[in-house]
Amino acid sequence: MYTKQVSVFLENKKGRLAEVTKLLTDEGINIRALALADMVDLGILRLIVDDRDRCLRVLKAHNIVAQETEVIAVGIEDKPGGLHRIVDVLDRDNINVEYMYTFFEKNSDNAIVVLKIDDAARAVETLKMNGISVLPENVIQNL
Repeated sequence: MYTKQVSVFLENKKGRLAEVTKLLTDEGINIRALALADMVDLGILRLIVDDRDRCLRVLKAHNIVAQETEVIAVGIEDKPGGLHRIVDVLDRDNINVEYMYTFFEKNSDNAIVVLKIDDAARAVETLKMNGISVLPENVIQNL
């Protein structure tokens, strides 16, 4: 029950992000969620897209370094305490969250949290045992 994101490594210079978004736009690839992390010389753009395989092919064809990364997507209630419930369950089982980002379903009161966790299999088991919905990739791509 994992999903995969596209991790894009971009030089930290003007126009690189626009180059990537233009390529995806021209190819009709829809970005469902994203996070951008800044480091000294480069940034990491993390994307959930509607067609991951095609996205990777397009980026690599244009010499943009990209790879797929396994993550977990979890549905949470969009209200105070929704996020805490998830991180508390993981913390109680000594599962470390490397990073996370969120997005919202179009026609719902729920949010989706995308989590990168070093022991994903154990995290999925822990979340499910606590009644937390882990969403498959096909659901995330079509939200």
